[in-house]
Amino acid sequence: MISSAFPGIPAGLDRSTVERIVREIVLRGRGAPPSQIAAEAARAIATGQATTRSEPKLVVSISARHCHLTDDHVERLFGKGRTLTPHKNLYQEGFYAAEETVMIVGPKRKMLPTVRVLGPTRKASQVELAFTDGISLGIDLPVRASGKITGTPGCVLVGPAGAVELAEGVIRAERHVHMNYGDAEFFGVKDGDRMSLAIDGGCGLILRDLLVRADATSKLEVHIDTDEGNAADLDHATGVRLIKQT
Repeated sequence: MISSAFPGIPAGLDRSTVERIVREIVLRGRGAPPSQIAAEAARAIATGQATTRSEPKLVVSISARHCHLTDDHVERLFGKGRTLTPHKNLYQEGFYAAEETVMIVGPKRKMLPTVRVLGPTRKASQVELAFTDGISLGIDLPVRASGKITGTPGCVLVGPAGAVELAEGVIRAERHVHMNYGDAEFFGVKDGDRMSLAIDGGCGLILRDLLVRADATSKLEVHIDTDEGNAADLDHATGVRLIKQT
């Protein structure tokens, strides 16, 4: 029982509430002895100073094949003076699926038509595919965090106004979780840490080593690719949970 492990905390208090309070106190004063942590937790409860933040809402999204483009590549693919046309807002504020799509051409002229462009534009163009997409294109996809494209394979992008050859930038995006600093504190993690995602259901599984991407404004959202989502039958999942890795 939590109450016996932490004397002074009422025995009838909800276990998850006690764990959250203790976790928050530990985060504020790393290295404090257990007796001091227990005393501070009991004092916070007794004086009504304990925080009551509930577990943040978790969204798990399947990130289908897509690409990010530079301003220059948008013009070369879609015409002089063209900019991306927002089609649908994504869950993260300021990001959207564009009306524009491109064809991706890999080795030996293997192709994927109508790959969606996501906005806004970036400093470097990048293509994010699932493992099976790489097989279709004949590309051995490296698993990389978004933006880490040095030394990765390239491809040719084809749009209605022209083509662009990418020397590098084709990856299988490393599965990751976006969160703000408040969420990170709740889970006891920081930017760059690793977490596991448990997906419950008929095809339930645990995906390990999600990269934590924490900043000031992000909503709590996991991105996995289509292969991972299909393997877990995410559409029929009965629950999803984030687990801190130790």
